[in-house]
Amino acid sequence: MSRCVSMNPRNLSGKLPAEDGALPEASQSQPQQHEPEHGGDGGDGEMVHFSHPEHRLARFDFPYLFLCMGCKEYGAGKRFMCQICGFQLHEFCAMAPPSLHDHPFHPKHQHLLFFEKPGGFLRCKCDICGKPVKGFSFRCACCSFDVHPCCAAMTRRMELPAHGHPLLLAPDAGAGVATSFVCQVCRRRRSGRVYQCMPCGYYLHAKCAKDMVNGLYEHGVVPPEKSNPLVAVAKVTINALFSVIGGLIEGIGEGFVENIGRSRGRSFR
Repeated sequence: MSRCVSMNPRNLSGKLPAEDGALPEASQSQPQQHEPEHGGDGGDGEMVHFSHPEHRLARFDFPYLFLCMGCKEYGAGKRFMCQICGFQLHEFCAMAPPSLHDHPFHPKHQHLLFFEKPGGFLRCKCDICGKPVKGFSFRCACCSFDVHPCCAAMTRRMELPAHGHPLLLAPDAGAGVATSFVCQVCRRRRSGRVYQCMPCGYYLHAKCAKDMVNGLYEHGVVPPEKSNPLVAVAKVTINALFSVIGGLIEGIGEGFVENIGRSRGRSFR
């Protein structure tokens, strides 16, 4: 079944002009596009998406934060949105193809397949940004490699708002190998894939480039941090434990000082 059921035009105000919806083209990563079941190319950027068949989605560009109901990740800027119930998808999630081939982030195997939900009982993480995969993703057909659609949208050559020149994906240094340079966005050294501008000596972690793809960096939006309830419970437990230990140590110390005072008083007698 085709995922984008319909792209019939309808006049709605505030939408972006029509454009070909697809993940950005990579130099050696050509996404396999699917054709709409009805209609043409979507003259004004409307669709009926498989994840929200009840209502049509229209393409918009708003600078505020939203949560994509496909990949369950935040974004800002371009999106497909339902004007009836507020359902929203990243543009790259809405237009995600059934598969990607020869992706630059995973040269070991050819095919990355689109999945609606994470697989298995264990929570998996994106192999590019390290965040949990909670919804839409591309997963390798041969191994456990898994990426968010946003991370899969990053290509071998990127033009990003953080730098005036195109950035190229540097060769993979290997898993767990920390880079020797400082990323110009997070100001840290860490392992993982890296974009670089050789003439300028500009370096950018792929993990940091993600926020430039999903619109957060461009619009100056910082997503809210969700606190893990287990971590919160652990912190409370540790604080309570330290309070008890601190009280015991304080009591022992007071008793020790009191005993010393008594022994000295006896010696003077």
